[in-house]
Amino acid sequence: MGVEIERKFLLSGDGWMRLGEPVHFRQGYLSSNKERVVRVRIEGERAVLTIKGANKGATRGEWEYEIPVAEAAELLDGLCEQPLIEKYRRRIAFGGNVWEVDEFLGVNAGLVVAEIELQSEDQQFDKPDWIGEEVTSDLRYLNSNLIKHPYSAW
Repeated sequence: MGVEIERKFLLSGDGWMRLGEPVHFRQGYLSSNKERVVRVRIEGERAVLTIKGANKGATRGEWEYEIPVAEAAELLDGLCEQPLIEKYRRRIAFGGNVWEVDEFLGVNAGLVVAEIELQSEDQQFDKPDWIGEEVTSDLRYLNSNLIKHPYSAW
């Protein structure tokens, strides 16, 4: 079984904006049930199908499979729950880790979060000065919840 240990933060300041190359993401959910999420994503020129289990703290099961981009586009446009999530992601190396900064578009425009994947829940890590409040346990920030309760409606 694959395991994802991820912590999520809001940003403080705009120091992240000059770092990393933004890649356009378009993603949707075949299932956004909190016990089992099934996501389709096109990121740049690559597409993946991802299955995630329920969160247990910052940890959950995760399985990811590459699929043809054309098939991902069909799933996004024909089967996924609406609205889709669109965002730009920047991958930024800092302190021996990679931070993923997501700048959301559409109904979630204005929301910017940073995530870091860890090897264990108690792993220590350095934070860049543009990292703000931690929101790992705030379920509103899960992408699968942003389709039901967009940031623009908070």
